[in-house]
Amino acid sequence: MKSIYYFIIILLTASCSARLDSESEQMKRNKQLVKQYFEFFNNHEWNKMAAMYSEISEFKDPSLGEGIIKQTHEQIVLKYTELNGVFPDINDRIIQTYPSGENHMIVEFISTGTAPDGSKLQLPICTIFTFENGKITQDFTYYDNF
Repeated sequence: MKSIYYFIIILLTASCSARLDSESEQMKRNKQLVKQYFEFFNNHEWNKMAAMYSEISEFKDPSLGEGIIKQTHEQIVLKYTELNGVFPDINDRIIQTYPSGENHMIVEFISTGTAPDGSKLQLPICTIFTFENGKITQDFTYYDNF
């Protein structure tokens, strides 16, 4: 009887260990996607960045209004092209990434830029990305917009 219990414990331990390794690999992939995203952003490659999103993605972003706003790739490109017009040197510096389960990555970063009139932007931001099948399906962004 003891051998059956030991067998079950070993089986459960192996199963849990395999599951943790699997989640760890997914978290690594999500972290790599975030790194690629910010490289595209900092190089102002808006089409490549937009292609990282699903065909229609959900956004929470004070610049878009209240609640969840759905955006297409074309709308994402337009938004960031307009932002780039206001801040030609717009750049994001990641402070920290925080994996949250298999499908979410929280990213803390600072956005900086200089407007044509010389005024400077330095804005701390936090974004929660949701990934499904290697694409961003939700981008919930929080910052002080006052």
